[in-house]
Amino acid sequence: MRTGLAYTSARILLLVISVVLLYLAGARGILLLALAFVISALASYVLLSRQREVLAGALNRRLGRVTAKATEFRERLDEGTAAEDPEDTEGAAGEPAVAETSGEAVPRG
Repeated sequence: MRTGLAYTSARILLLVISVVLLYLAGARGILLLALAFVISALASYVLLSRQREVLAGALNRRLGRVTAKATEFRERLDEGTAAEDPEDTEGAAGEPAVAETSGEAVPRG
């Protein structure tokens, strides 16, 4: 979280610096904004590469933890499903098992 905040703050700072410098150079209006975005993007690509790599590493670690938790949860669900599902859906006489609901026999399977 802190890494992402630092990287985003640095990107915004580069944008503000670009706007100020271009304004002092005479750019106005939509040209000012367009040039500021392009220049700040190029500057952040060069100047913030280390911070971007740190941020990517932090996101990968977080994604790895979430994926591991999701895999563990999925395995627990599969185990629970396997424990609930009967292996044999036929009755003792080889006929389909029948579930009773409110007095009516409803075939299962």
